[in-house]
Parts: sequence; structure tokens; C-alpha cells
Amino acid sequence: MDTLARRASSNNLCSGMKISNTDIPLVVRQTAETLEAAGFEAYLVGGCVRDILRGTTPKDWDLTTDAHPEQIQALFVEHYANNDFGTIGVKTEEEDPTLQVIEITPYRSESGYTDLRRPDTVTFGVSLDEDLARRDFTVNALAYRPATGTLVDHFGGIEDMREKRLKTVGDAHARFNEDALRMMRAVRLATELGFTIDSTTMTAISENNLLLKRISIERVAAEFSRIIASKEPMQGIIFLEKLGLLQHVMPELRDGIACEQGGIHAFDVFEHNLRTLQAAADKGFAFHVRLAALLHDIGKPATRRTGGKNKHYTFFGHEVVGARMAKSILERLKMPRETIDIVVNLVRWHMFFSDPDQITLSAVRRTITRIGEDHIEDLLNLRVCDRIGTGRPKEQPFRFRKYKAMVDEALRDPISVKMLKINGNQIMHLTGEKPGKRLGYVLHALLEEALEDSTKNTDEYMEKRALELLKLEESELISLAEAGKRKQAEEEAQALKDIAREHKVG
Repeated sequence: MDTLARRASSNNLCSGMKISNTDIPLVVRQTAETLEAAGFEAYLVGGCVRDILRGTTPKDWDLTTDAHPEQIQALFVEHYANNDFGTIGVKTEEEDPTLQVIEITPYRSESGYTDLRRPDTVTFGVSLDEDLARRDFTVNALAYRPATGTLVDHFGGIEDMREKRLKTVGDAHARFNEDALRMMRAVRLATELGFTIDSTTMTAISENNLLLKRISIERVAAEFSRIIASKEPMQGIIFLEKLGLLQHVMPELRDGIACEQGGIHAFDVFEHNLRTLQAAADKGFAFHVRLAALLHDIGKPATRRTGGKNKHYTFFGHEVVGARMAKSILERLKMPRETIDIVVNLVRWHMFFSDPDQITLSAVRRTITRIGEDHIEDLLNLRVCDRIGTGRPKEQPFRFRKYKAMVDEALRDPISVKMLKINGNQIMHLTGEKPGKRLGYVLHALLEEALEDSTKNTDEYMEKRALELLKLEESELISLAEAGKRKQAEEEAQALKDIAREHKVG
């Protein structure tokens, strides 16, 4: 079929799924017009065309043209070279972040993919047809020319959108051998768009999944993160497992498959983790809460033991083991340090609100100091998602209200040094103590007492106790100041010791 016939065919397919220039922001149209006025073609291409046709707002705007990089640069004052493939980023003065840079890429063909990620050779000056043929999926191989209103669809992308189907352009094996990251992108796009994956494409992913091991973990983690941040992350993880990709991304999750729990749990550990993640997504919780939901019971397979009071299985210490595993997993995926720290903390303490009748205010205060005031609500929300993930129909909101009331009450009590009725300057004025480590140890020792009993946080008691503490040896001060940390470390060490003894590995 020649180009004109293909274009006519695509216009017939487009009935009910069309693009109007009014769908395109003025600054994007003006950028295209600048290229056209200079004698070049200018097409919107890829994801922005797909999103317009789907009735959603594009997150970025890309143009492709028969102009070469230096010709593009000559037409725009504010620009920069964006990569090794001739892409030029044109800067605008728009307030909308999605419009502040419009990327223009010359038509190009590619050959040779030694690293299974980037082409060895890029050739400019080819036709639009050749440029679209090198793209990954049919729904991303669409182009629209604002100057003529021409919508180009050589590979059935519109029909695939109608069928909510993700399919590679041309031979699927060839596409994944060109860029193995496309396998992760297939899952991510299907998850974000709510599509199925074409059976031929799925088979090719399954047969080529080992290629993913040759892709940098940062690239893999970026796609995985977008799956977690989507509306249907559970479906995304199921895709990854079904296609053999999960073993290369987060194999530890797979240990939960067929790991039965019993008790209140209707699902095995794997499905429970996924359902807890989905609950977090359904409620629109932040990325770090979703990650914690996915990983909160990651330590259960390693800690499962038969027996226990009224239970078929027990999982003592799984939150301790899980926190260590979460840290290792997220570091391997090179997640940001801030994300790692809060997720590990949430996993470590996710069992805290399991029984409101056994929780004391002093324990709540200590938990707030461990996890941080900014994230205590995340811990409560994780607990809600955990319960939903068991398969029980109710969240038991009365429990959540009780937890929240205890947290609110605890937040009125001292949970940090700055909330004490005494500060470093007051201690120095009262005692003549000089600035230094001893002063810090005194303040933290006072905090430990106030965490245990908030009624001690008075001017009179704090002044009296500060004088007593300063008479102690530094080693005694350190011991009192770090009592909470030491108790936590001892509890974790004992939990790990018990687990090792049970499994005869230590």
C-alpha cells in the first residue's frame, strides 16, 4: 500500500477519533509553523498524538521534521541539543511545565544495537515513513501535521487504541533486541493506559526476558517506578511476573507466591502484597507509601513457621527482616536515599498499629520519633491498606479513628528535643555547662524520659533532672541518651537470632 493509500485508510479508521488544531496549544502550533515557513515538514509524533486521540492531556510535546539538527537550531533563538540523536529542545516562555520545552527531532533511521539499548548508527534525512517504522509500539507510531490536518497511521495504531491493545511496530523480537528496555516499557504503557498486550508481543517478551539483565538498573527502575505510580500497579506487577520480567527487577516478591498465611488472610503473601499496593493506589497515596505497601510483608516467606496460638502459621519478626530486605532491594534499584529511608521505616513499623488495645501513649510517642511527625499518617494509611489487602471487606474505620486519636494526643506531648520545656541555652545558663556533646546527651536523655512519661516535661523537673544528669560520667549519659535506640537494636537482633535458630542458619 503506498503512502497516500495508507493515509486515506488511516483517516477512515479515525472516525470518532480525530485531531483538530484546537487540541494543540498555540505555542506548539507556532513552533510547527516556524518549521513549515522555512520549507520543512513538521509533524506532532508519538505519545502526544496518542494522548490527544485518547482525549487526555499530553505530558510533553514532540515534533519530528525533515530538517537536520543545525537547520532546526538556526530557526530558534532559545534552544539546546538534548541528546545524541539530533533532538533539539526549543525553550518557550510558557508557565505550563509541559510546554516549557518542545522537542524537535529530525527524521532518522537507526542500525546496530550493540548494547541492546541505543543504536550504533543514526542517519538523518530519511522519510517520515522510515522514521515511524523504527518506533516501539503502534500507538506511539502516529504522526499529525498541523499545517495540513494530516493524520498518519501506517501500523494500525488507531485500531489498536480502539481495541485497547499494545502491539509492537513490525517484528516484536526485532524491536526488543534493538532496545530491551522496551519490554519494561510495554508493561508500563499497558498499565498506564489500561491496555492489554498483544499475544505476539507478549510471547516475544517472554522469550527475550533475559535481555533485560543487560539494561542498566536505573533505566529498569525508572519504568518500574512509573508502574508503581500508575492507577493499576497490581496489574502491572502481574504482567511483569507473567512475562518473566519480575525475576530481573524484584525477585524477592516472587518468594511470596504460594506462601500461604492463613488466619485473617484470604491470599498468599504475593497477592496480599499486590492487593495492599493496589489499595494504596486506589486511595491516591504517595509513591513512598505505595512502595512500602508492596514491600511491607516482603520478609514473611523468610520468617514463616508452622504452628502458634490459634494460628496455622506465624511470621514473628517479619517486619524486622522485611525492613532489611526493603533496604537492600531499594538500594539495588538505586532509589533516592530519602525514599529508601522512609520506605524502610514504614516497613519496619507497619505492625505497630495492629492492636490498639495494647498500644500505650509512650509507645506512640516513640514511634513518632522513629518515623517522623511528617510520616506518621503514612504509617496509619499503610495499616489501612494492609487490612484491605487481607481480603476482608471492611477497613474497620473505628480502629483508624482510635489510632488517629492516639497519634493526635501523642503529638501534643514531647516527641523531639525541641519540644522539651528546657533547651541547651537554658541548661548552659543554669549550670555553666559549655557547648558540646555532653549537652546533647543531656537533652536526649531528658527526651527519653519525656517519651516514657510526658508528665515529666515541666520546667521544674527538667531543670532539676538536667543538674543531676550533668553529674554523671559521659558513658552513663550516652547510655541514657541512646536507651531507645539500644532497646530497638536489641529487639531486632533478638528477632533475627530467633529466626536464624528456627531455620538452623545461625
